[in-house]
Amino acid sequence: MPELPEVEALAGYLRQRTVGRRVDRLDVAAVSALKTYDPPTSAVAGRTVVDARRHGKFLDVVVDAGLHLVVHLARAGWLHYREGFPSAAPLRPGKGPIALRVRLDDGSGFDLTEAGTQKSLAVYLVTDPAQVPGVARLGPDALTVDQSVFAERIRSRRGQVKGVLTDQQVLAGVGNAYSDEILHAAKLSPFALTDRLTDEQLATLHAATRRVLTEAVQRSVGQRAAELKSEKRSGLQVHARTGLPCPVCGDTVREVSFSGSSLQYCPACQTGGRTLADRRLSRLVR
Repeated sequence: MPELPEVEALAGYLRQRTVGRRVDRLDVAAVSALKTYDPPTSAVAGRTVVDARRHGKFLDVVVDAGLHLVVHLARAGWLHYREGFPSAAPLRPGKGPIALRVRLDDGSGFDLTEAGTQKSLAVYLVTDPAQVPGVARLGPDALTVDQSVFAERIRSRRGQVKGVLTDQQVLAGVGNAYSDEILHAAKLSPFALTDRLTDEQLATLHAATRRVLTEAVQRSVGQRAAELKSEKRSGLQVHARTGLPCPVCGDTVREVSFSGSSLQYCPACQTGGRTLADRRLSRLVR
């Protein structure tokens, strides 16, 4: 799933290529992806792109007249920028990966695509990003929140720190991959309980969050959209590296699997050498 660094990079990529260009038309191929009907998609035709922004993990393409095309790429969505399209014909609804296409006046534009059969990509055309329920509920941005607010937000939800760190109402922008990376950098078990974290641990967690996300943004910004996924993988220390040596200590990276996801961690760095059991079957090891 694209997280804060990738969405930040996509916003920068679109600012460079689309700001000042006029929208020729917007074609919707996956009707289920479009979550709004007023304003209609035809309202963007002839309008000029004025900005591209990020709200947590939401991408916001702004056109004049105060319209916002807000996108949540979900688990398997992506943005593909095209210098030209093979056909000028409008997209037709179908079963292909393309959900939506934005064509610009110079013949370029971008497709929003989604792989797989579980379709969760969501697109909203609104006059205010706060009209998007997911945006309205976002907590402070994880990249810019200060230490005191960060600690307050983490302690506002009692639970396992990994789950709280990825709760978008607590902090905006962190998902499964970067939460693994942040907790590894902070040397914290993913199952440590937030109400038991000391002030020192929270300060370390805040510093790790800022460092991991800042470094990921620096690696990502300036990359072409097509390169961002491989750039993300190249910078990971533990996430998606099960069975490989931890680059910090050399211990083997381990995994805990759940029904729809998994997490990775280093026992030596994060859990005092203990291997975490499958959380569905036994009591948490903290």
